[in-house]
Amino acid sequence: MADASAARTRAVFEFKSATLPLIAVILKTTDLGVLAEALDLQLADSPDFFDQEPVVIDLSQLPQGDAGPGIDFAALRALLARHQTQPIAVRGGSDPQNLAARAAGLSVTAMPVPPAPSPRPPSPAAEPPQPQIVREVPVPANGTLVIDKPLRSGQQVYARGGDVVVTAVVSFGAEVIADGNVHVYAPLRGKAIAGARGNTEARIYTTCMEAQLVAIAGIYRTAEVALPADIAGKPAQISLDGKKIVMSAIE
Repeated sequence: MADASAARTRAVFEFKSATLPLIAVILKTTDLGVLAEALDLQLADSPDFFDQEPVVIDLSQLPQGDAGPGIDFAALRALLARHQTQPIAVRGGSDPQNLAARAAGLSVTAMPVPPAPSPRPPSPAAEPPQPQIVREVPVPANGTLVIDKPLRSGQQVYARGGDVVVTAVVSFGAEVIADGNVHVYAPLRGKAIAGARGNTEARIYTTCMEAQLVAIAGIYRTAEVALPADIAGKPAQISLDGKKIVMSAIE
């Protein structure tokens, strides 16, 4: 009898691990008023950027003094849901924060092993705390992730394990990252990082080179060095020659 019951159970459902596209909202303040203003500003031009996608709330970059509960997670869930997301979990929080999150119906997940960090040259002035919206996406079977919506300041797309193709503008303050190549068929004004896990053969291509920063395998060049006249605002490719970033025009 037990064997028959077990057989019926197996036929009805299975548990399997799944690798899914995931958005992480990395909080840098517990002030929900400041957060609401920053989200409204970042997403004003692309209200449909998210389509009820699952979201993990990352608490790892909050100031050290914010280790207590300090967050109204129910209000935070409502705030994020207003921008067409579905908050499902938190990560990187303290024990009190995790308890408060669970009480609000959120799961607690462990911090993943991060990709190679994007190069970030020192900033001359401190910036006000804002959220960073990170879309971590395992690439499809063909090895290429395609993004057809504009990336606004504070938004980041990371193509884990392959190339990324962006067919809309990458705004100043946005980041597009790939373990392979980065293709931007639009103005590239933010940061483009190819070979994020050390692939020195990776390249960056764009139809309009205006980048804030470009990097390959951890070697980077910023806009502080003026672009050559035959590169600025024109189609270009970026590659690595030893320890040197090389830019060349695409004719």
